[in-house]
Amino acid sequence: MAKPTFIPLTQYEEFPVEEMRGRTRAFHEQLSKRRTVRDFSDRPVPRDIIEKCLLSAGTAPSGANQQPWHFAVVTDGTIKKKIREAAEEEERAFYSGRAPDAWLEALSHLGTDEHKPFLEKAPYLIVVFAQNYGVKPDGGTYKHYYVTESVGLATGLLIAAVHNAGLVSLTHTPSPMNFLSEVLQRPSHERAFLILVVGYPADEVKVPKIEKKTLEDIATFY
Repeated sequence: MAKPTFIPLTQYEEFPVEEMRGRTRAFHEQLSKRRTVRDFSDRPVPRDIIEKCLLSAGTAPSGANQQPWHFAVVTDGTIKKKIREAAEEEERAFYSGRAPDAWLEALSHLGTDEHKPFLEKAPYLIVVFAQNYGVKPDGGTYKHYYVTESVGLATGLLIAAVHNAGLVSLTHTPSPMNFLSEVLQRPSHERAFLILVVGYPADEVKVPKIEKKTLEDIATFY
């Protein structure tokens, strides 16, 4: 077993308490403006902006620091069309009988249906893949730990980074998502986690009227 290597924590910066309050207040105010949208503009977004968002996502903590994620970034119109067609096929099955009535009722206030034009119109589809195990250069494999939790953390940071950049996003999770591995020709040790649709909002876009839970609803201090 290799001996661990440690380095000084030079990146950490402590702030005065009042500055901490100001920074957390400003951060919350910024994130509270984030909204999921389903109507996108086709305006292009510079690739370097998306690259930095992905690098931010890659800073997420992960089990044993194995970073069991891969981001497949789709801009090609032909591939986006294939993804849309396959996703809408699954969504038609979902809305026409696969989903229980309670689930459809829970979704009703969002106005969603089987039509997913954003999968073609938005400039970027970032398909997040979870790697069930790692592959060594010689072809051998090794176990990954806390894969779902790790990939969820990275996805959350990606969503925040996209919002911070001044873009909007949509988390899309057609079920099942096996077709994404086929369309994108991903290796067998990866499974699709979700599609993050990224770009600018369409002009005069409207979003559902929703509210977030209060602190009392989401947290308990002991």
